[in-house]
Amino acid sequence: MQTLLRYYKFSLLFTLACFILAGWYGWASTGSVTATLGILWIVVVLSILEVSLSFDNAVVNATVLREMDPVWQRRFLTWGILIAVFGMRIIFPIAIVSIAASVGPLEAINLSLNDPEEYERIVSGAHIGIAGFGGAFLAMVGLTFFFEEDKDVHWIGVLERTINKFSTVPAVEIGLVLSLIYGVSTLLSPEDALTFLTAGILGLVTFIGVHALGAIIEQREARKKAAGEIVRSGLGGFLYLEVLDASFSFDGVIGAFALSNNMVIIALGLSVGAIFVRSITIHLVQTGTLAQYRYLEHGAFWAIIVLGVIMLISAKVHIPETITGLIGAILIGLSLWWSVRHNRKFGKEEINLAGEQAG
Repeated sequence: MQTLLRYYKFSLLFTLACFILAGWYGWASTGSVTATLGILWIVVVLSILEVSLSFDNAVVNATVLREMDPVWQRRFLTWGILIAVFGMRIIFPIAIVSIAASVGPLEAINLSLNDPEEYERIVSGAHIGIAGFGGAFLAMVGLTFFFEEDKDVHWIGVLERTINKFSTVPAVEIGLVLSLIYGVSTLLSPEDALTFLTAGILGLVTFIGVHALGAIIEQREARKKAAGEIVRSGLGGFLYLEVLDASFSFDGVIGAFALSNNMVIIALGLSVGAIFVRSITIHLVQTGTLAQYRYLEHGAFWAIIVLGVIMLISAKVHIPETITGLIGAILIGLSLWWSVRHNRKFGKEEINLAGEQAG
C-alpha cells in the first residue's frame, strides 16, 4: 500500500488543494452551502471524466517514456505536466476565445468570469477545427502503432494481423486518415468543410513533423555516438508527447462545458484529472507494468483510434463524452484481462523475459 501511495501522494495532495480552492471559490461567489457543494461535485465529475478520457494517454506516454533518456523523462514529468495542466486546461480555452472573438487575453479572462455563456459559445464554436486537428493526430498515433512492420504481438489476432500485412505499403495510415477526413467533410457545410479539412491536414502535418524532428535528432545523436561523444536527448519524444497530450485535452476541455461554463471550475476539475494521469504514467514506467501486461498497449492504442474517429465524426454528430470514456475504459479493461489470462496460461517466465527486454 505504501509503495502504491508514493506514486499518487502528490496527486492526492494536489486534489485536496484543488477541492479547498473550489470550496472557497464556491462560497465566495455564491454564499450558499448548496451551491458550493454543487461546484465541488462538478469538480469531482470533471476530474473523473478527464482520467477516463486520458488513461490511454497515460499508457502511450509510458510507452514513449520508457525509451527516453532519464533526464528527458524527468523533464516531461515536470515541465511537461505544467504545460499540460496550465497550458492546455487554462491558457488554451482563453487563447481560443481571444482568437475567435478578436479580443485580448485579459478581455477573454473577463469574459469567462463575467459572461460564461458567451465564453462557452465561442469555445464551442471552434469545435470544428479542434475536431479536425485532434482527431487526425490521434488517429495517426493509433494507426501507426498497428502498422509497424516488425510487430509480432497481436491482441485481436485476425484484425491486427490483417492490418500488419499492409505495413509495408508506404504511408497507408496517412491515406486512411485523409480518406476519413474527406468523408466527414462532405457532410458539412462548405465553410465548415474548409475549416475541418484545413485543421485535419494540419493535424497530419504536425504528426509527421514531430516524428521527422525526432528522426533528425536520433540521426544526429547516432553520429555523435559514433564519434565517441555521449549525448542523449529526448527532445523529439518530448515534443511528440506534448502534442499528443494537447490532442487528448481538446476533447476534455470541450466536453467540460456540458457540466459547467465557468473557467475556474473547469480548470480545477481537469487539472486534478491531468495530475492523476501523470501519476499513472510514472507508475507504469517505474514498475514496468507495460512489460507485465502484453496487451495493455494494444487496448490503449485501439482506444486512441476510437477517440480519434469519434473526434472527427463529432464535427457533424455530437457523441457524449461519457460514451467516449466508457468505450476507452472497456477496451483497456479487456486488454488488461486478456493479459492476465495470458500470464496465467504461460506463467511468470515470459513476464520476466519481457521485463528484462523492456529494461
